[in-house]
Amino acid sequence: MHSTENSIFTFEDRSSDSPFIERVWRAQSESAGRFLSIAMSHWEMVVTKGFGGTLLTLRGPESKATSLSCPAGGEWMGIRFHVGTVMPHLPASGLVDESVNLPEAGTRSFWLHGSAWEVPNFENAESFVARLVRKGLLTRDRVVNDAQRRQLDGVSLRSTQRHFVRTTGLTQDLIRQIDRARYATVLLQNGMSTAHVVSDAGYYDQPHLCRSLKRFIGQTPAQIAARDEPLSLLYKTRPPH
Repeated sequence: MHSTENSIFTFEDRSSDSPFIERVWRAQSESAGRFLSIAMSHWEMVVTKGFGGTLLTLRGPESKATSLSCPAGGEWMGIRFHVGTVMPHLPASGLVDESVNLPEAGTRSFWLHGSAWEVPNFENAESFVARLVRKGLLTRDRVVNDAQRRQLDGVSLRSTQRHFVRTTGLTQDLIRQIDRARYATVLLQNGMSTAHVVSDAGYYDQPHLCRSLKRFIGQTPAQIAARDEPLSLLYKTRPPH
């Protein structure tokens, strides 16, 4: 379990032993203000509580940083999925830089693919996802998984690339760029010098690092190190390969 906070949010997140889930998180907004929603290569389900009700939203991968406004007094819970986890009837490619709110079926439930589902919480995320899998509403895409492991198994590179983009909405190269920028951000927040981040995260030089962070995080290395503006959920990841 990992907890962080900034001038707007208090975050808590944890890893998962589910092969479908990358991260489970929850947050509360202590005050209103603007924050940077940073790029992410994953899609997620987010439950919003407060503001007059409970809402379940499917949020797609984010290809760039976006400045957003957050009200005070909100509560959120998110299930962030591994790249390659897909809903066959609603692929992530249709959600890039977008979100879809699912219709309410009651005060604690929502409609999904013709059935009412109870809203999940931080503790039961894995059992909720397991039920989706059993109903065929969530699965792992074999071609995407193989491509990430660089195991094409007789499928041409071009066909694999087309399938990857069609399924995830992002190219493999863009996913690596996003993950590298997020990794570099964690290093900078932990006090590593810009020169060492360039080397450790695999950038060509400092201008390359700056361009990447401005695009995907919305800040320069100096702004990140100084924590000038609150960022959306960020946690330690493995170095990108």
